[in-house]
Amino acid sequence: MSDVETTASTAMPKWYEFMRPVLEVLSDGRTRTRRELIANVLDEQAVPMGQREILLASGQSSVENRVGWAMSDLTRATAVAKPERGRFTITEVGQRLLATHTGHITKEILRAIPAYNDYEPRRQNVSVSTTPRGQIDESSELDPTEQIESGIELLRADVATDLLKRLHQRHPDFFEEAVVKLLLAMGYGGADNRGRRIGGSGDGGVDGVIDQDALGLDQIYIQAKRYAPESTVGREAIQAFVGALAGRGATRGVFITTSKFSTQALDYAHAIPTRIILIDGKQLTNLMIRHSVGVQTAKVYTVVEVDEDFFE
Repeated sequence: MSDVETTASTAMPKWYEFMRPVLEVLSDGRTRTRRELIANVLDEQAVPMGQREILLASGQSSVENRVGWAMSDLTRATAVAKPERGRFTITEVGQRLLATHTGHITKEILRAIPAYNDYEPRRQNVSVSTTPRGQIDESSELDPTEQIESGIELLRADVATDLLKRLHQRHPDFFEEAVVKLLLAMGYGGADNRGRRIGGSGDGGVDGVIDQDALGLDQIYIQAKRYAPESTVGREAIQAFVGALAGRGATRGVFITTSKFSTQALDYAHAIPTRIILIDGKQLTNLMIRHSVGVQTAKVYTVVEVDEDFFE
């Protein structure tokens, strides 16, 4: 079975399901580095390469992050010790956990250890059984980092939906201006932001142009079309845009829509020699959020960790 098939048929272990494997790897009494311990746990659990390559939004390996949270909870429970920076070894508490529990090591089991309760947030201040969106849910299969990123993605999805709604409500000229501003924010048009809307009567089938150099010798033309969410941009629209580019002697263009492109439109754009980039509604809002076009920062949260150098 291939890694892809294995990944599809086997769910990635939940973060707390790695606590017992961590203890089992360390049960030989050896002291291991963080990297070595994580690698040993993944190998012992036969985690397929496809799952190891799944990344969080931060770029960190998702499964390695889950093992890391398991190691963190075990350390707080004094089941695992760090005799020196970045190195881990099992303790007598950890050996007893393995000897007295045959299944998964869970948070409920760790709560029987006084040292763990000293570290854990006071449960009377945070409801974890009926958590609203964005709050940490310890019953989730996601570790705390993944829950934070999942909450951020939910908020981004709400903003993306609102952006499309707002773009539909405004005049078509506004949409054309917005996509020009987006491309300039992405770095096209150089330091002088050489870009402008040219839509309107006599526009020749294009709505905007970006000058990549001061003399306008290298240009990117834009087609910006608002369509209802349920509509699909077909091949004919792309062909018309290619014809408009040819009329201007251009070889590159960007077609941006608030809806989707048909398979025929996508295939056609990939097959022709003219370089055409197609951006649908989902990509459009993702780019607007990423490059802060039409959005602003509402809140900034800082996630901290212990500075190991401070305690050297």
